[in-house]
Amino acid sequence: MNKHDESTGPSESQQVTLRGPAELADALPYLMGFHPNDSVVMVALHGGRGRFGGRLRLGIPPEPEEWAPVADQLARSLIVGSEKRESRPDAIVVFLCQDPAEGESPAQTMERLRPLAQHLRTACGALDVPVLEALCISDGRYWSYCCPDERCCPPEGNPLALPGTTVMAAAAAYAGVQVRGSLRDMEARLMPWGSSAAAWEQERALDSAGAVLVSRILDADGRGEVSRDTLALAYDLMKRLGDAPAPGPAGTDGGDDGLISPDEAAAVILGLQDRETRDRAAEWMEGPEAGTALRLWSALARRCVGPYVEHAAAPLTLAAWVSWSTDDEAGARVALGLALRADPDYTFAQLLHQACNQGLDPETLRRCLRGERTLRERGGDDGGSPEHTARSAERRSGPRAPRTPAPRRKRRTADRPVPEAASRPGSVSRPGAAPRPGAAPSPGKASSRGGAPGIRRPGPRGASSRD
Repeated sequence: MNKHDESTGPSESQQVTLRGPAELADALPYLMGFHPNDSVVMVALHGGRGRFGGRLRLGIPPEPEEWAPVADQLARSLIVGSEKRESRPDAIVVFLCQDPAEGESPAQTMERLRPLAQHLRTACGALDVPVLEALCISDGRYWSYCCPDERCCPPEGNPLALPGTTVMAAAAAYAGVQVRGSLRDMEARLMPWGSSAAAWEQERALDSAGAVLVSRILDADGRGEVSRDTLALAYDLMKRLGDAPAPGPAGTDGGDDGLISPDEAAAVILGLQDRETRDRAAEWMEGPEAGTALRLWSALARRCVGPYVEHAAAPLTLAAWVSWSTDDEAGARVALGLALRADPDYTFAQLLHQACNQGLDPETLRRCLRGERTLRERGGDDGGSPEHTARSAERRSGPRAPRTPAPRRKRRTADRPVPEAASRPGSVSRPGAAPRPGAAPSPGKASSRGGAPGIRRPGPRGASSRD
């Protein structure tokens, strides 16, 4: 067993010393805020005592031929990012977390992933940063790829410590740090509904809303009216959610889902495809509004069903922004990963993802959004106030036109969503991937169908400007 000390802690004033692979494996969920299943996690170490620094997570590429180039990209991203934040790492710790495939034992999973561990060690070594420890965690057991001594690291692995029995668990409990289940559990609360009667009804509502809203959005005057209607409805839904009990960390979200009708969800989802409307909605980022806004954006992301999966990028990125703004970096990273999976070219998600990876302070963006609201208020347009938005929508737009449901469209097989393919090395489409060092997020694409700037054309297959 490789004996080494890693000093970290749930707070700046409390230091926890971790000795050996067992305590490193136990510390991983506390470092990430969740159990990172099916993931590569790399953590930078600084100084002689191995203080934890930047960390990076990526879903394990499904194809082994991707492992070498992905390892090079990950090593460079972590090292360059650490240099930008504070200093070059003195060492790196690698974790490979994956449950066994069907018919596979945990030990076989460890052996299958061994080449990936070696690629990562080689990539880091090529940049003159050694991998101090590389662990595989699978089905409640761990293995060290760096220790050849079977007396302490047997072929069958070692069991993970029981939850709550280690020094890291005690320190985290003392500091109020909680682990919120697995990455899979956190993603499930943001994923679109599966095949069900409710999903079918929601898809029909999105079809109908798109048929009504598209002509209004493409009209200069109508676009402003749709924006005001969207913000007013969103704020009404936030108040409705705020009056209901919040779902628990491990609970279901059925209560929130039941408070929003399919037509209401469709109207807000399509309205948020406009960049300016989305940016105004991002101002609900702090104070009492933040919690209900996060619940609303999460509920809307679950409603982006069927061919409307790409539309989830807007509510998912808003959910990520609220999470980051309220110091929930783990939740922000999960939501950003899903947003970039839904739409790899979504600029707002790319920018937030890059900011999180570089360790920037969200207060900079909060200050900017507060300034935008203040400028509108000084200019006589108090549109930044949610209460004013709700009042002015009825006054300016008049009664909302009734929406006639569009006839159900028969979709050909070619119109159905294609299963997501493995992204190329370095792509930001894989959840949790770090952007290329020094690369700026790609600009939004102009609509090929003549849509208004900054708008995703409503509909399941509309071209869009992905902002």
